[in-house]
Formats: sequence, structure tokens, C-alpha cells
Amino acid sequence: MRIVQIAQHADDLERATAFYADLLGTAPTATYDPPGLVFFDLDGVRLLLERGAPSGLHYLAVDDIDATVERLRSAGVTVEGEPHVIFGHDDATLGPAGTDEWMAFVRDSEGNLVGLVEQRPRT
Repeated sequence: MRIVQIAQHADDLERATAFYADLLGTAPTATYDPPGLVFFDLDGVRLLLERGAPSGLHYLAVDDIDATVERLRSAGVTVEGEPHVIFGHDDATLGPAGTDEWMAFVRDSEGNLVGLVEQRPRT
């Protein structure tokens, strides 16, 4: 079994689409309005923005968490949690051994919390 789709609440689809297009660095793959559905492809998993969906907490991998947070902050995005180490990967159970799991949290344009994750080699 694998995840096919994750839904996220969006009051304003146009505003949410612009936010996620900027965050993900890609345009949506499909828009159906009506009924008000916007899809992004996240490496084979669909992110669905929908007015009727509940709010969810999603964690997105980023290459450089510090630069991503600063870029979003400069764009007026609310940063709820600065980049920090959550835990270290001593083995390869949840990530590459010898890396630290860094996370930061931001609010999207609709008020949903979004986690940003970088697996960074230990120094």
C-alpha cells in the first residue's frame, strides 16, 4: 500500500495555489473549478487543495531549510518554529545514518501548519 493523495484545506484556492506553487517550485498539475480542486504532484503523491478538506499537518522535504525559511519569511509567511534538530539518525531506520533531522514550521496562506524537513549530515 502507498499514499496516493493528501488533501489540504483552502478557503481561497487562488491564494493557496500561489502559495504552494511558490513553496514547491512548480505549477499545479491539474485544476478543476468547479468543484474547486487544485492538484500538485509531489513525486507521485498528489497534494489536493480543496475548500471542503480538513486542515492537516504535512511535512515537506527541502534541500536547504535555512534558505527556505528565510525566503518564505521575506515573502511575508509566518514562521511558527525556526529550524532546529529534532533527532539524529544513528542508523538508517528513518533516514540516512549519520544525518540529523532538522525541522521548521510555517503557516500557509490558509492558516494551515506546514512542516519543512531537511536531513543534514552531522558536523
